[in-house]
Parts: sequence; structure tokens; C-alpha cells
Amino acid sequence: MIMGGSEGVIATIVLGIVGAVVGGYLAGTLLKVADVTGINVESIVVAVIGGVVVVAVYRMFMGGRTSGQA
Repeated sequence: MIMGGSEGVIATIVLGIVGAVVGGYLAGTLLKVADVTGINVESIVVAVIGGVVVVAVYRMFMGGRTSGQA
């Protein structure tokens, strides 16, 4: 909903989950955020930022594809 788009419901859910995992991993390793677990404001912010990054990367790689139809 933040970035909009037409990936579809399933793809959006999968990208969001992957983004949350990637965001949590990066926050733990690069930013040394110790507690990115549970439901708290810090974890939600990290998950949202991770999701936005993953969706942006997904669109960067998938945006250039054509459907092959004329």
C-alpha cells in the first residue's frame, strides 16, 4: 500500500515477508540493532523499510520485462 503497484496480492505478501526478514537481518548486522523481534515500533519500522527496499529492487529487475505481446 505504501508503494502501490500491480504485483498482486500473493506477490505483495511474499515481498513483504521477504522484506521484513531482509530488513531484520540488515538491521541486526549492519546497524547493530540488538532486539528486532516481537511486535514493537522498532521492529515494525525495520520491517517496513525492508519491505520498501525489497519491492524497489523487485521492480528494478522486473520492470524491464515485456510480456511478449504486441
